[in-house]
Amino acid sequence: MSTVLRGMQSLLGKLYDVNVEYDVYDFLVTDRRALGGITRSNETRILDEELLVAETADGAGVSLYLDPSLLKRLEKADPLGSLTETNLADYCTALEGVSHFVYAAWRLDGDAPVSLLELETQAEVDKYAATVFLVAHQQGGVFPAQVHGRLFDRVRFDSRLEPEQYARYRTAHRCAAQYCRRLERRFVQRGAARTEALLRELRKFYRLGSAAKLRHALA
Repeated sequence: MSTVLRGMQSLLGKLYDVNVEYDVYDFLVTDRRALGGITRSNETRILDEELLVAETADGAGVSLYLDPSLLKRLEKADPLGSLTETNLADYCTALEGVSHFVYAAWRLDGDAPVSLLELETQAEVDKYAATVFLVAHQQGGVFPAQVHGRLFDRVRFDSRLEPEQYARYRTAHRCAAQYCRRLERRFVQRGAARTEALLRELRKFYRLGSAAKLRHALA
C-alpha cells in the first residue's frame, strides 16, 4: 500500500509540532457509494476529496474520502519525492484532505470546537507552508519564491457551489492568501528563509481558534 498520505500526515505533524495518534489510512474511504446518505442531499459536484465528521455516542467520528484514481496517480508520481507541475494539483487535493483530517482530529482530541471556515483556512495555509518546506528540501535547502503566486493567484471557484459554500471558500482563500503573503515577505527572501522564526509563527497560527485565526490572518 502507498504511504504518500502517511508522509503528508508526518510532514504536517513536524511542521506544526502536533502529534495525532491516528493513522490517516485507518480513516480513509475510497468507495464513493459509502458516501450515500452522508453528504449534502443537494450536492451536485463529484468531489475528489471530502472530510466527513459526525457526532457519535463517544464524541465524534471522522472519515476522509479520497478518489481512488487520485491515489493511484499519487502512487505513480509521489510528490513527496518530486513535486512538479504534473502532480501539483493531485498533491494539493490530497494534502488538503490530510490537513482537514489532522486538524480536525487534533482539535477534537482536545475537546475544542472546529468550524468549517477554520478547517478551510488552515488547509490553505497548510498547502503553502508544506509546499515551501517540501520544495526547499527537494532543492537542497533553497527556499522557493514562486509558491505563493502559484497557489493563490490561479484559483477559480466551482460555479456549482451553494452561496454559503462559495462565501466560505472565498473567505478562507482571501485570509490565507493575505497571511501567507505576509509570511513570505517576513521570512522567505531570495532563496533563503528564517526557518525557526517561520516555524514559530506557523505553530502560533495553528493553535489559534477560529475567530482569532481569521483576525490574525487579516491583521
